[in-house]
Amino acid sequence: MRRHMLFLFVCLIVLAGRVHAQESQLGAEFRRERESFQKNCAQFKFIGCGEVLFTGHPLHIAVGSIAPGNGFGAGPAFVTHYTPNETWRLSFNADAIVSTNGSWRAGVYGKAIYAKIEPGTTTVKPYPVLNFYAQAASLNKISYYGLGPDTARADQTFFGMRETIVGANVVYPLLGKPLNMSLHVEANGRFVDIRGNHDQAGRSIEEVHNDATAPGLSNQPAYAQFGEGVRIRPVLFADNLRLNYFVNFQQFVAVGDSQFSFRRFTVDLAHQIPLSRKTRTLLPRDHNGPDDCSTSATDSKHDCPSVTTDREGSIGFRLFIAESITSSGHVVPFYFQPTLGGSDLNGKSSLASYQDYRFRAPNALLLQGNIEHSIYGPIGVFFMAETGKVALRRGDIEFKHLVHSYSAGLTLRAGGFPMVHLLYAWGGREGTHTIAGMNTSLLGGSSRPAFY
Repeated sequence: MRRHMLFLFVCLIVLAGRVHAQESQLGAEFRRERESFQKNCAQFKFIGCGEVLFTGHPLHIAVGSIAPGNGFGAGPAFVTHYTPNETWRLSFNADAIVSTNGSWRAGVYGKAIYAKIEPGTTTVKPYPVLNFYAQAASLNKISYYGLGPDTARADQTFFGMRETIVGANVVYPLLGKPLNMSLHVEANGRFVDIRGNHDQAGRSIEEVHNDATAPGLSNQPAYAQFGEGVRIRPVLFADNLRLNYFVNFQQFVAVGDSQFSFRRFTVDLAHQIPLSRKTRTLLPRDHNGPDDCSTSATDSKHDCPSVTTDREGSIGFRLFIAESITSSGHVVPFYFQPTLGGSDLNGKSSLASYQDYRFRAPNALLLQGNIEHSIYGPIGVFFMAETGKVALRRGDIEFKHLVHSYSAGLTLRAGGFPMVHLLYAWGGREGTHTIAGMNTSLLGGSSRPAFY
């Protein structure tokens, strides 16, 4: 099947590059990709060919781990850009992947950037970014151990979930350097369907739990979800400290069943200390979609960064707090509650020595410290220490009774390719955990809509 997919992909590049009698902007993109394919793949230049196949535009192969426990996925991706005038920059991403366990994700992602160049200069002022998206995903295997910090590993059950997200958000710059402050506003429709899982060796969720122990198990209303946040990304002390602070407040309004309505307040404070002048920030770029790794919003070629042999590394620290707020008689559905352990639904590592989704509750606290450095080209070594907890009550989010975890391993960050990591984790109360994963977005591409 993979050979057929690769053959079809190559045919599409070659054919599309020949059908532009009067070349359009999209036709020019196809022509450049066809020329790049002939230059690299036809001459067996493996790194260059890999860049064409997995990061090229308009067509490339999308790869990645959809969600922990749901296998490795691959499928087609389409990326195009359109510049109607000197002010607006438009882009469109679409992809669909199917994983090895039958899970899938498909989405379309549009972006409009108001990038105005100051008259008489080539300087581009900080620009507003408008995002529009529709994404659907079906996950066949998600673990559920119950709610709160005192569950046991033997309590493991399984469920499947399908979620469709349709919405839009705006990133609006408020202040330039040194704070690099922006306002984030979002409005989403969320549609979730929970199902049992009888394909695993363990128990299906409905065999053990009900709405009292897994709120929302029997009924999943549609949601109108809104959010408002502020982000700052200052670079301090002559680029020796880079901050990425995000404070967000969300409202989840259940349609037709108000007992499941709630609000969530999150604080995510990330710090990067580069160990060399050439160390990249590795943060998602607002002007890119998830299948796009362009280094510039205004460059007509939209090239991705090349594979580099520069030695780079950094030390990182992160504090994450999520608190849910409910009215009397209201509950947070279990499928919208944050998890710690292994990786969460969005692929973010947390308490890696524990199993994926191990601890789940409406409130969570996580502290992480890591160091990463390249050892040969894009291959790097990585070490992380973590501590955290989940809590059923907001008042229990404090720096007491935390669980701990340590992990070490290898990373691969090459050009615009998705980040790959292979980690061995230990230090928790439940043994060790080996994690292998690949980000579903290109390096430098924006994040996809979160599952919760």
